[in-house]
Amino acid sequence: MDFSKFQIIILAAGKGTRMNNGELPKPLIAIHGKPMITYLAKAVLESGVSDKPAVVIGYLGDKIKDALGENFRYIEQGEPLGTGHAVAITEPFFKDKEHIIILYGDHPLVSEKTIRTLAETHLTRGATLSMGTATVSDFKEWRAPFYDFGRIKRDEAGNIIAIVEKKDSTEAELAITEVNPSYFCFKASWLWENLKKIDNKNASGEYYLTSLISQAFEERTPISSIPIDPIEALGINTPLQLRMVEEVLRSKFYNTTAENFIADVGRESASGGPSRGEQKRFNTPR
Repeated sequence: MDFSKFQIIILAAGKGTRMNNGELPKPLIAIHGKPMITYLAKAVLESGVSDKPAVVIGYLGDKIKDALGENFRYIEQGEPLGTGHAVAITEPFFKDKEHIIILYGDHPLVSEKTIRTLAETHLTRGATLSMGTATVSDFKEWRAPFYDFGRIKRDEAGNIIAIVEKKDSTEAELAITEVNPSYFCFKASWLWENLKKIDNKNASGEYYLTSLISQAFEERTPISSIPIDPIEALGINTPLQLRMVEEVLRSKFYNTTAENFIADVGRESASGGPSRGEQKRFNTPR
């Protein structure tokens, strides 16, 4: 399949203040001795979907350049105005691209297979907007972080009809176990046009990429989707989530099921997390 008209953009401009990582940019927090973003970068390159993937950098961006090297194109987000803004500033660089995939530097578990499948499905279906969705059995133990994700609502035919954020969900909607990890592929022309329509009228004063989903629903734009392994949807926003991802990657070293390794960490999450001493240890990059 021809991926020459695809462009992958990795958002990596965040500082990550919730991680207690000092002056180190969040994407450079180490997991088993390597910056977390390098795991995603490897999968992106191995997918073969984008000839030269782009990375949106901000805080101490030169350090991210040093970590990733010359296989990537770097675009600086001068002021951190949100994910929507981070994607919008890349438009001048990719006028020749027809499809844009957005990934995140703090989600290191996405596989090259998932990236390829998202691109292939998007192209085969002639979609305007495609996304990955993750379905969990429940929101207990290691699956607890997914409780905060938006819920995927479908009609009887299986079509996505809404993505309801947790804060806006009814009790019935909160029981939905298919969630949105925000892995998107857009038709470029639609993306650039609609990014100009989003606003920053929210508590953070930022432009959110997820606002595009509401616009798609308003326009009745069909949304294509692929199922992804929930493990690949785990992101890192807290020290405990960092520990979970560490255990997932450790399971790969031992060629065993990831759930076996993160079960204990998940039980700590359900009981309030590790002790203060353990918390301090996991705050420190290795």
